[in-house]
Amino acid sequence: MEERIKNLRLKEWLIAQIDSGQYAGLSWENVEKTLFRIPWKHAAKQDYKQNEDAALFKAWAVYKGKYREGRDKADPTMWKTRLRCALNKSTDFQEVPEHSQLDLSEPYKVYRINTETDTDMGQEFSQIKAHVINHGSPSCIPPQNLPVPQPQQDCKTQSKNGDAVQILREAVVREHMYHWSEAPQDPRSPSLIITAPALTVTSISDIRLQVRLFYHGQLVLDVITCSPDGCFILQGQGPLGSERIYGPCSAQQISFPPPAVLHLPPDITQAMTHLLPHLERGVLVWVAPDGLFIKRFCQGRVYWSGPLAQHTDRPNKLDRERTCKLLDMHIFQSEFRRYLQGEGHRPRYEIDLCFGEEFPNSSLQETNKLIMAQVVPLFAVDLLQSVQTADKQHLDTFRTHGEEGQPDTPPLPQP
Repeated sequence: MEERIKNLRLKEWLIAQIDSGQYAGLSWENVEKTLFRIPWKHAAKQDYKQNEDAALFKAWAVYKGKYREGRDKADPTMWKTRLRCALNKSTDFQEVPEHSQLDLSEPYKVYRINTETDTDMGQEFSQIKAHVINHGSPSCIPPQNLPVPQPQQDCKTQSKNGDAVQILREAVVREHMYHWSEAPQDPRSPSLIITAPALTVTSISDIRLQVRLFYHGQLVLDVITCSPDGCFILQGQGPLGSERIYGPCSAQQISFPPPAVLHLPPDITQAMTHLLPHLERGVLVWVAPDGLFIKRFCQGRVYWSGPLAQHTDRPNKLDRERTCKLLDMHIFQSEFRRYLQGEGHRPRYEIDLCFGEEFPNSSLQETNKLIMAQVVPLFAVDLLQSVQTADKQHLDTFRTHGEEGQPDTPPLPQP
């Protein structure tokens, strides 16, 4: 029982604290228990009482092992920052600024509990991993109901009706399923878990993101991030753990280079110099089990395009201080499954961000935008490349047989 309580997620832990009634000011805002109020008094206030006003934040720090009574120095500001970081990172919560009151003598914030999160995410992955641990090498365990690739001569026969391509593609996915499930904690290795026969994506542990920054269409920075807390794309350096950063404190920071890195026309340089200060707190991008997310903190406007963007021919604006889903894992898996079976297009996963200028629109090309960023989740890249490699190997094999007098297979559609 103690172990189960110790491993509660933030959502479960926080609901328990609200229901306990032991923290002054922490309460439900509605009878449906989907909104709750959390006290948010600043430590600089004259009537601030650490034992009362920091009690909840301290409890979270103790629960997570970040503060040990009698051994660590009390730091109410850091306690508060840690809980705020956890709330902002979690897809279970959404801040409701219009209901919050921060100017009162007893200030508070209001959060909404999201009810659409996938609580079953990762269960099947855990079962697969347990099977591997209990039964030895994963390469010796054929997935149930998945066709096993036949020897080359059988593949030649099946290629006449296109089945060989499907078998080889599924073989690649099966191989990666077991290979990736062995070491899901390594952020540098692919770790999209696919299960057969439904080929369902159930977990992501590859949280790497490739971030490219462009000034007036020219690449100025290309970075691969690997922090579990995502990355900030921002102007300057935001001090980690500061009250000025309203997001995960250990997120990797990607700072915009000075415009002088390129020899741009004077008017373009001047416009960028004027825009950059408005991007001081930037945006936070991170990978979660159910997709890719972003949150805008800077005062400068940010626009985007990607798989879930509402418009393709007019601007999509990111609202400030609101979490936005850029890529949905369930949609991606559905599109990937159809693509794998030769029935659909290659899934989209690239995200384009435009800072300070409306995007997309028909009046200006991407190359004319002052500052843009492209964000690419590498789990998608690795998965699609592995399938494409299998297709190429299959095509090369049958071309060889064709040269020996066997019928060639038609070229495979490229992603």
